[in-house]
Amino acid sequence: MADNEFTPGIRAGRLEHGAYAAQFSDLHPPLDDHEALVAADRCYFCHDAPCITACPTDIDIPLFIRQITTGTPDAAAKTILSQNIMGGMCARVCPTEQLCEQACVREIAEGKPVLIGQLQRYATDHLQQQGIHPFVRAEATGKTVAVVGAGPAGLSCAHRLAMLGHDVVVYDARPKPGGLNEFGIAAYKTPNGYAQAEVDWLLQIGGIRIETGKALGAGLTLDQLKADHDAVFLGVGLGGVNALGAVGEDKDGVSDAVDFISELRQSTDLTALPIGRDVVVIGGGMTAIDAAVQAKLLGALNVTLVYRRGRDRMNASPFEQDLAASKGVRIVTHAVPVAVHGNGAVREIEFEYVDATMKGTGETLRLAADQVFKAIGQTLQGDGLPDLDGRKIAVTVTGRTSVAGVWAGGDCASGGDDLTVTAVAEGRDAAMDIHSALMG
Repeated sequence: MADNEFTPGIRAGRLEHGAYAAQFSDLHPPLDDHEALVAADRCYFCHDAPCITACPTDIDIPLFIRQITTGTPDAAAKTILSQNIMGGMCARVCPTEQLCEQACVREIAEGKPVLIGQLQRYATDHLQQQGIHPFVRAEATGKTVAVVGAGPAGLSCAHRLAMLGHDVVVYDARPKPGGLNEFGIAAYKTPNGYAQAEVDWLLQIGGIRIETGKALGAGLTLDQLKADHDAVFLGVGLGGVNALGAVGEDKDGVSDAVDFISELRQSTDLTALPIGRDVVVIGGGMTAIDAAVQAKLLGALNVTLVYRRGRDRMNASPFEQDLAASKGVRIVTHAVPVAVHGNGAVREIEFEYVDATMKGTGETLRLAADQVFKAIGQTLQGDGLPDLDGRKIAVTVTGRTSVAGVWAGGDCASGGDDLTVTAVAEGRDAAMDIHSALMG
């Protein structure tokens, strides 16, 4: 480490050049063949497997694990991908410790589940690294569908529709597809360009055209999309960020965590990415954890994550909370921001402690900060949207909206949890309902 590594202020190159590759290496190195066989051998292959029920995409987990034990990982991958076309990404980012692995009989009996997530990655990587796409398009139907948003929900929907023989045009506001997987997930979870590699692999099905730089709004209206296509699927995600609601939050050095993560994800030289000496992250979800951990990995001396409720109410899983703590992130709970102090740029941020009912206690905390990241939730953006349910698009169980011929899914819709795996399931299910509607 350089002697001046922790000088105050936001600056690049806090670590020595060679340290960055190690800091942002793969969080979970992949299993080798022997490790995969040993891990798979622990599965009981339950007839009424609770892990299947716990999986939002209903993957037949005992079947794909048995296929690994028989030395056919590509068959295992097809079992996974037939239900979850983004099974490779979900194996890396899905909170398996709260879903399939929590329901595993081994976890209940021994406190040590079968490594379902890592086995899923082993199988899907084995197939995708060979460039194999296991699905073939059906005969063309002559129908076209517009998908708005090239994130997990939109890509899942597009792939299933293309596989069923429809032509799909995917519109996305960003310069390249991938959505949250490409722009919003910690770099150490999907290193080496995996997100884009998975998109390229997915598009091998054919019948999908992607048009980037096009957002739902003045130049891309819902009425026009309905006129030009036989059906529309909205997977636009949540593009807006909630305001902090604290005095002085417009000071220099206060920014959105999602922008920080996106900039880091797209950076080709982490040594040139500036980070503060004293970083404060406000929020309790996955975005907050990802921002806090990556700030620490970039060389910030002090990183504090502050959440308004208790740790048991954080959206980030206990595993992610423990990961942050293991990297040196301090977690402060039951505190809300009230003021950002500094002359033009942030120097301190003041919090008030609150009780369980969110009522202020009068006790305050001031943290030194030269950089503050807001991760307090995102909001839906877009003009001319279907009816809302609260702050999201109201949908049926199959994704139908209040507008005939328009479906929605993923984070923008009022369905399940804001998880990649849930978005994939909603995109897939909407595609099946669109297919049924189009084919009579």
